[in-house]
Order: sequence, then C-alpha cells, then structure tokens
Amino acid sequence: MPDHQNDRFDAEIRRCAVDVKLNGVVALGSLFDRVARRALRLAVSITGKPEDAEDVVQSVMLRIASDPTRLATAVYPSLYLIQMVRNEALTVLRKRKRTKCCGELTESTACSTALADSPPWDSTAAVQTALDRLPPTQAEVVVLKVWERLTFAEIGQLLGVSTHTAASRYRYALDKLARSLARFSSSSEVSCP
Repeated sequence: MPDHQNDRFDAEIRRCAVDVKLNGVVALGSLFDRVARRALRLAVSITGKPEDAEDVVQSVMLRIASDPTRLATAVYPSLYLIQMVRNEALTVLRKRKRTKCCGELTESTACSTALADSPPWDSTAAVQTALDRLPPTQAEVVVLKVWERLTFAEIGQLLGVSTHTAASRYRYALDKLARSLARFSSSSEVSCP
C-alpha cells in the first residue's frame, strides 16, 4: 500500500513487538498501552459489545505474545494489527451467532449503560449509541476512516472490498449518523427503541 500514512505508529508497534520477542510477555504492556484504545474502538464497532471487544483485544495480545515476529516483521504493523483485531472480532460474532442459534444467548438490552446513566444530551454516549445502531460493515468503516485515519484504498484492501464500496459505506454511515444524532440533540429525552 503506497499511501499508508502511519509510519511513526508503525515504527512504535514494530519496536514494541521486537521488545516482546526479546524480553517475553513482560514487555507486552508497552504494546498494549500504545494500541489498546484504538483496538478496543475497532472491536466495539464490529462486535457491538464492550465486553466482547475487551475479549477480542486480550486474544489478540495473547496471539502477539506467542508469536511477536509476525507483527515485528509486517510491512505495515498497524494494518496487520487492525487485521488481527478485525479477524478476532468477526470470530466472536460467529461464535455469538452459533450460540444464539442454539438458544443459549440471553437477549441484550438496546440501550447501553452509559446512555441510560447519562444526561439527555451526552454527546459521547449519543455518538457511541448512534455508531452501535449502524450495520457493522458501516460502523467498521467509520472507525477505520475517522479514528484510524486510513484511506479508502487502505480500508478497501483491509476489508476485501473495492475503494468505491468502502467510500459508499462511509457515506451511508455518515448520513445515518447525522439523522440519528439530530434526533438526540433535538429531543429533550433520549429513548431506547
């Protein structure tokens, strides 16, 4: 990918991965500190549940601890890490669907605890709730574009779709987010579906 823009972040991740390779699991904390917030944000956008996202990040960290060489030698470590998080999050979703099909999954609530405990217009909770309501394919593109600052070409390659499809998903997501947030800001009370 010639237009990758995270050179400094890639260098930090590579350095941390080499440190894990040389010093073992004790060095994993430095990598975790650098990537956890970003990885959690992506995992939540895919799984829709913070507790699943935490499990995803923990699984990814364990995989890195068992084989840090792959991350250390990746051409673009940040994109490799994003792919690891995405793959693990999709695995969690597949497991959840299987569990739900077997009748073992309890029904989840539509509103997050953060929104229920917040004032009527808490913008952070409102944005998270609006993002949670997007189809996962659209939420994922928003997170990758806005927070990870990837280009549509990078997003397309990462997700295995065309650049045009990535851009379309982003555009549709922004339209839905705008409508959803307009309802939050114009209502005096936030209601759950």
